[in-house]
Amino acid sequence: MKLAEALQERADLNRKIEELKTRMMNNALVQEGEEPAEDPNDLLKEFDSAVKRLAVLMAEINHTNCETVVDGKSLTEMIAEKDALNVQLSGYRNLIDRASARADRYTRTEIKILSAVDVKSLQKKADNLSKKLRELDNSLQAANWTTDLIEK
Repeated sequence: MKLAEALQERADLNRKIEELKTRMMNNALVQEGEEPAEDPNDLLKEFDSAVKRLAVLMAEINHTNCETVVDGKSLTEMIAEKDALNVQLSGYRNLIDRASARADRYTRTEIKILSAVDVKSLQKKADNLSKKLRELDNSLQAANWTTDLIEK
């Protein structure tokens, strides 16, 4: 199994677990003399099985990410770098949006609001961060589809 397939299965399991939790809650109580739409005990068994599989899969994904090296960095390091770039880019975009906002004045006596930062320069930096993030994400995606999952 490729790492990308394991990541897809993990996402599917997370969705399934959330659905099972909702279904268990929806069938936990019934009116006297009625039957639940689904047996909560069967749902609980399915839930436990999905959580068990998720734990194994997460361990294998994490182990694979630590052991796989691309361009001198482990996938774990690349993921951390991607997360940090996302945080940094979000900060830049928020500042650019705020600094670019227009404050309309209706008379000359109203206070004039000016940007405290160079929006053009910040936009250029944000564009460079976006490009770096895109390239890093492409490298990660390529590695995910070419790397075999290290299974236990």
